[in-house]
Amino acid sequence: MPSPQLLVLFGSQTGTAQDVSERLGREARRRRLGCRVQALDSYPVVNLINEPLVIFVCATTGQGDPPDNMKNFWRFIFRKNLPSTALCQMDFAILGLGDSSYAKFNFVAKKLHRRLLQLGGSALLPVCLGDDQHELGPDAAVDPWLRDLWDRVLGLYPPPPGLTEIPPGVPLPSKFTLLFLQEAPSTGSEGQRVAHPGSQEPPSESKPFLAPMISNQRVTGPSHFQDVRLIEFDISGSSISFAAGDVVLIQPSNSAAHVQQFCQVLGLDPDQLFTLQPREPDVSSPTRLPQPCSMRHLVSHYLDIASVPRRSFFELLACLSLHELEREKLLEFSSAQGQEELFEYCNRPHRTILEVLCDFPHTAAAIPPDYLLDLIPAIRPRAFSIASSLLVRGPTHPSRLQILVAVVQFQTRLKEPRRGLCSSWLASLDPGQGPVRVPLWVRPGSLAFPETPDTPVIMVGPGTGVAPFRAAIQERVAQGQTGNFLFFGCRWRDQDFYWEAEWQELEKRDCLTLVPAFSREQEQKVYVQHRLRELGSLVWELLDRQGAYFYLAGNAKSMPADVSEALMSIFQEEGGLCSPDAAAYLARLQRTRRFQTETWA
Repeated sequence: MPSPQLLVLFGSQTGTAQDVSERLGREARRRRLGCRVQALDSYPVVNLINEPLVIFVCATTGQGDPPDNMKNFWRFIFRKNLPSTALCQMDFAILGLGDSSYAKFNFVAKKLHRRLLQLGGSALLPVCLGDDQHELGPDAAVDPWLRDLWDRVLGLYPPPPGLTEIPPGVPLPSKFTLLFLQEAPSTGSEGQRVAHPGSQEPPSESKPFLAPMISNQRVTGPSHFQDVRLIEFDISGSSISFAAGDVVLIQPSNSAAHVQQFCQVLGLDPDQLFTLQPREPDVSSPTRLPQPCSMRHLVSHYLDIASVPRRSFFELLACLSLHELEREKLLEFSSAQGQEELFEYCNRPHRTILEVLCDFPHTAAAIPPDYLLDLIPAIRPRAFSIASSLLVRGPTHPSRLQILVAVVQFQTRLKEPRRGLCSSWLASLDPGQGPVRVPLWVRPGSLAFPETPDTPVIMVGPGTGVAPFRAAIQERVAQGQTGNFLFFGCRWRDQDFYWEAEWQELEKRDCLTLVPAFSREQEQKVYVQHRLRELGSLVWELLDRQGAYFYLAGNAKSMPADVSEALMSIFQEEGGLCSPDAAAYLARLQRTRRFQTETWA
């Protein structure tokens, strides 16, 4: 490969932007272009002034926010003191990934495009606006945009004479070689890199803290359709600290049954030890994997075999397949024309990587182990709002951290129910049967609560969306702040009313005003937005006269829009504002961080 010329930087929340970036890297290598692929926050941003050609792949999250792994870059690139010629030697292109059902569709990509132009960069192409809502997903916009991109790039950087493009059916070299060990090494033991108790360094993704699980309790009634757990961890000695609004990240594992099945289908020995050797000098081995590592550890803790495979999986699998019929089908699934069929086979029923490999047994049995890390993505950590405060503790209650987890399970046309990897794994752990330790670390969330003692807060948290507000209420009550207003929504008072007794106790002490909405207890469904409207004069009084902050957490489907609509009508009815002024009032609350949201799909 020639010296690196192309740099691909990504900001990814769920892995799609990373997947697209790695696809760009592969396509560059096929065209004999040197290419580096990095997360935005792991790249030294000051070096951008020396980069001739950069492709940015950016997702937009929540209410138009940048993903977590590009937040530092985002702050830097919008510094007011950057000169307007800072990037005048850089050609760039931006590929955005978003969802057109949100108001701020691809906001991050569009805003970054404008900013790079302001700093003197030259755009090779208009922004690509990938859309999750399209029936073929983001690929509908990405495929034609990439064809145009390579035409432009190869015009600038033609391949060296005599070197032709590597055709699509030929596999690229794997990122790593697996060097199998004949016998177990005499020293060192296999295990995760972890932050040890008493360590001064706070735990992180590369060094999580193995937190003992204290309790794992179902908090929904036995007849309720959903299993929701309140799980408590002991974080003593971890140097973890957190405040209301922060989130805990948990690194889940695959089930033993899935690990065994995977090893059988691929003909792997779970006890086989190996070391990882990167092929390229600028590639390092994943920090989460021990060296040496067993195949069981790799499959249990690293390879995301329970995820729904992306198109790139089928592209590589087709290259590796030696079975004519299976290869033909895999090529169809990885072609632009085969995307509707792939969607029906894979995405709609949520078919997993493991299930696909079982459907292509001849191909699976012939996969060279070197390609496992190219073929299957790493298990991503899952984020949960912390539902407790460190200010609530006593002599028998040292450093504890609690989360509220809805166990994800649903049926598709496949016989086996679909299960969320992390929530199902957590639900299966029983500290009553012996010690259980879970790898975790903490990072700031998107909710920040006012520090002024007399500022009231209105919190709207239906379902498990109430979790961060329990942490906030505990923290605020411990600090003597009493202006706490909680709008909580659930289906039934006796089935899924989380922390009912705790709220009632706080109401008695005049520390909390609780407004519950039980959607199924009467003929007409009543949700949190209905209760907000009923108490419109109180909401307006708190926001307009007392400078209250307004918070919203929960499912991203339709609830945030319904709550915003309720607020707009309150501003018009109680505040006497016309519709444009009500919209401007809401926008001002958002801009000044007096209206904050944390939602998830």
